[in-house]
Amino acid sequence: MSITTWNPWRELETMRERVDRLFSELARWRGGEELGIPIDLQETDDALIVRASLPGFRPEDISVEIRQGVLTIRAETKEEREETKGTWHIRERRVGSAYRAITLPVPVREDEAQATYQHGVLEIRIPKAEAAERRRIPVQVRS
Repeated sequence: MSITTWNPWRELETMRERVDRLFSELARWRGGEELGIPIDLQETDDALIVRASLPGFRPEDISVEIRQGVLTIRAETKEEREETKGTWHIRERRVGSAYRAITLPVPVREDEAQATYQHGVLEIRIPKAEAAERRRIPVQVRS
């Protein structure tokens, strides 16, 4: 049996991940016009790589923002001009807006992020920030 130390921050991180997952599921199953965006988040030695599935969106209709460690992706598609004659038998393609916000797991250099879009996949590469060095602060005695 191994003994591990209790870390309250680890439990808070787990709870945050569960809440993020819950809101993502709610956005995906909601009957409204806003859709959830499925993503993959990968961490390498020097960067975070986010891949988001956004089929059917034009690059100019996609917005990516990073602020205070939170990545936000928004996209919007307009309804195509419809043929008024005839009867619809199947109509499954959705139009409207899509939204996803995630808290990034490590500090990043927000101003150096790059995004590319190809074949319906948005890829965002965000360089990681160098870890802040610990600095020893001398304790002085007051007399």
